[in-house]
Amino acid sequence: MLKIGCCGFAVKKREYFKNFSVVELQQTFYQLPSKELILKWRNESPLDFEYTLKAWQLITHPPSSPTYRRIKIKIKNERNYGFFKPTDEVFSAWNKTSQIADILKAKVIIFQCPASFGPEEANIKNMKMFFKKIKRKKYIFCWEQRGGWENNLIKEICEELNLVHCVDPFKGKPVFDNINYFRLHGIGTYNYKYTKGDLERLKEELNKFSKITYVMF
Repeated sequence: MLKIGCCGFAVKKREYFKNFSVVELQQTFYQLPSKELILKWRNESPLDFEYTLKAWQLITHPPSSPTYRRIKIKIKNERNYGFFKPTDEVFSAWNKTSQIADILKAKVIIFQCPASFGPEEANIKNMKMFFKKIKRKKYIFCWEQRGGWENNLIKEICEELNLVHCVDPFKGKPVFDNINYFRLHGIGTYNYKYTKGDLERLKEELNKFSKITYVMF
């Protein structure tokens, strides 16, 4: 089954709902919207419409990340945030992310890590502790790594923690998954406009899969 959508509403919601059956929410990464607003989004979308979402950046990114400029809360004890650290602040951020996912009836949650989150021993230890401690419920967790991780290590971690390896299909291939979750960042630049040839090559690649595959532009 092929599910195609966008990372964020590229047009007005009413128009989007006519053309797509899934969207990946970006707001949940920068600053969690209010529960009232999330419930409004759920109620105004078709019953069979699917939301996926990015986990709040407090879980994955340190306060030194420029993305923190959009956070509306005051950050104290900065060293307690990001990189899956086993702190009250990180687990609180996960609980709030989980509550939003439940309201949206979202199954897929993406943990996008910065390039500064490399394969250091402390990062791996924190990551394993985080995913083994939180309640999975019926969620599908996708991990989009950067920072020079080798495929063998990615596969080992994804197998142990039951994570979907999230990639851009124009830049790499997943090394472990039970579904496919592709996030297309553009070729060379976020403003890249995919050509017909690009999409034909993508179609050929997607035809090789028999599992559920998300393609999020």
